[in-house]
Amino acid sequence: MKLHELKPAEGATTSAKRLGRGVGSGLGKTSGKGHKGAKARSGGGKRPGFEGGQMPLTMRLPKRGFTNNFRTEYVAINVERLEVFEDGMTVTPVELIEYGIIKKINDGIKIMGNGELTKKLTVLANKFTATAKEKIEAVGGKAEVI
Repeated sequence: MKLHELKPAEGATTSAKRLGRGVGSGLGKTSGKGHKGAKARSGGGKRPGFEGGQMPLTMRLPKRGFTNNFRTEYVAINVERLEVFEDGMTVTPVELIEYGIIKKINDGIKIMGNGELTKKLTVLANKFTATAKEKIEAVGGKAEVI
C-alpha cells in the first residue's frame, strides 16, 4: 500500500446534505428546519443552560467564596527534578523550560525540598523552601533568589 492509495473505510464518509435544492430532494423549501420558530431562524435555538424562563440552575445555587485575581501563582519544582542538569551548572528559569521540566513561568518558580540532590548546582528561583535550600547547599551548591 502506498500513500496515494489510502482511502477511508467503506461507509466511513457520507456526502454532505445539499439543502434547499428543490422539493424532490427531500430537503427543499424549509430545508429540514420545519415552519418558523426559533430553530428555523439564523442563529436560532436557545443558549446553553436555558430552562424555558425558569430561573437557571447556575443562578439558583448559592455563591460562596472569593477568587483573588491578583494572587501570585508559583510553579513548584522538587529538588529531585534538578538531577537532569550537569554538575556545576547554573539553573535558571530559561534552562528549566529548555529541559522540559516546566512549561511556563507563571508568576515565578518555587523550589521545594522533596527528593535528593547529588550535583553541585547554582539554582536561581523566586522562592525556596527551607529544606530545598539546605539540600542544595549541602552538596556545595547555591540557592539564589531572583
